[in-house]
Amino acid sequence: MAAASTYLSECARATAPGESRFRIRAAIAPARAARVIALDERAEGVANRLAGRGWRHARFYTNRSGRGPGPVGSGPGGSGLGGELLLRELDGPFVRLEEVLTDTDVVVVLATEDGGRAAASAIGRLCGRKGITTAGVVLGDGFEAGDAVAALRPYARVLLLSADESDVFELLTALRV
Repeated sequence: MAAASTYLSECARATAPGESRFRIRAAIAPARAARVIALDERAEGVANRLAGRGWRHARFYTNRSGRGPGPVGSGPGGSGLGGELLLRELDGPFVRLEEVLTDTDVVVVLATEDGGRAAASAIGRLCGRKGITTAGVVLGDGFEAGDAVAALRPYARVLLLSADESDVFELLTALRV
């Protein structure tokens, strides 16, 4: 018969009273400000459904370039005066990308097709310059958004390809939005 081991497991040692001084007692702060940007019409539908869940620290935007009337001065690719990307807050006004990213901690870009490649690249570049964490979510069964993936890849710390839109909800929850 083998002798019983007197060694404590790592878990048992971590819960010992002497180890309590190493525990972090501060609450994990939620993201100060998160922005979710839908690059195309189907992604906008996903953003609308997500926005209805009542996130405390998130604001939702859509890239309206090339789809319907834009603000005065808007040109191809959603560029307004000075070549700035214009986004539209869901059920709200058009806003320059630079303003959207002010005091932002994390940006989640949603795409379901290739139409938003230029916008994805502009968002990624500006987030990179500002040091804002960028996550890209490409929703679809196939690779309908291959160009959007290619545009986001250099900038996104997280790039999720999924056929299930509930994964976006899970990502926002994991980011503590």
